[in-house]
Amino acid sequence: MSLKNNRKQLVKTAVQGSVAPAHQWAPFEVGSAGEVFSWPSTGGITYNVKIGDSVFDWAGEHIEPGVSTTMNHKNRKCESGYQFLSCCGNEALVISGMAKGEKGTVLGHHGGVEHLMLDFSDETLDKLTCDDKFLIRGYGQGLKFVDHPDVFIYNLDPDVLEAWGLVEREDGNIEVPVNVIVPGHAMGSGIGALSVATGDYDILCHDEETVEKYDMKKLRFGDFVAVLDHDNRYGRTYRKAAITIGVVIHSDSPLAGHGPGMMTLMSACDAKLVPVLSEDANLGVIKEIGRFA
Repeated sequence: MSLKNNRKQLVKTAVQGSVAPAHQWAPFEVGSAGEVFSWPSTGGITYNVKIGDSVFDWAGEHIEPGVSTTMNHKNRKCESGYQFLSCCGNEALVISGMAKGEKGTVLGHHGGVEHLMLDFSDETLDKLTCDDKFLIRGYGQGLKFVDHPDVFIYNLDPDVLEAWGLVEREDGNIEVPVNVIVPGHAMGSGIGALSVATGDYDILCHDEETVEKYDMKKLRFGDFVAVLDHDNRYGRTYRKAAITIGVVIHSDSPLAGHGPGMMTLMSACDAKLVPVLSEDANLGVIKEIGRFA
């Protein structure tokens, strides 16, 4: 059965940003097991961390793949529109410098630092500088299934939705391909936030037994992931039989309460969404970008 959506009703809006400066949070930080480290973290142009790579085992924490961008470095209150209108899979256009005219893809947004991550080819990355600017064709907020008003969709380009491989079953529930299914108790930083249309929340990977049981070591940048018993319709909260689907946007972190970041894409209650495991459930596979180029 086909899943009709309202893409013809969506508004496409240009928003513009620039490279976010690389940030050092403290001279040293302390992880949840008492380890002390001084590592790269958010911001900048990251050359060797890409969509499709594992989120684990980097000498860094909260690493954002590709190009980290912001709208306004001085006024974080302005960032909400830039993040809100920029959806996973949207087109990003370089509008300055040696790479002017090159196109990339929006991965997702990272709360707290208010960064939007963009994927570009290696050839484009080599031409970019930290002074460059990007135009995003924001398209996707307000997206919904015509016949399933109980499914809430956020931050998602309709082209990605249609290419994802979702299947409507005879019982009216919807199968969603994901690479990993995460238990609700493994979610951390970001729970309780209302901002499901901006920012993200973190998958906790500090408990080895949970990581092994749910095969969470498979997590990659760009993966579509399901979270059990989590309701993201109007914020992020625990609710039995609710399912939230998201896309992985930053790396693991040893900090307590933190881990790989996931931006919300879809949520519904009463087991309406049925996650189905697939290794191809990654934005990079759909858009042929990152390690899947």
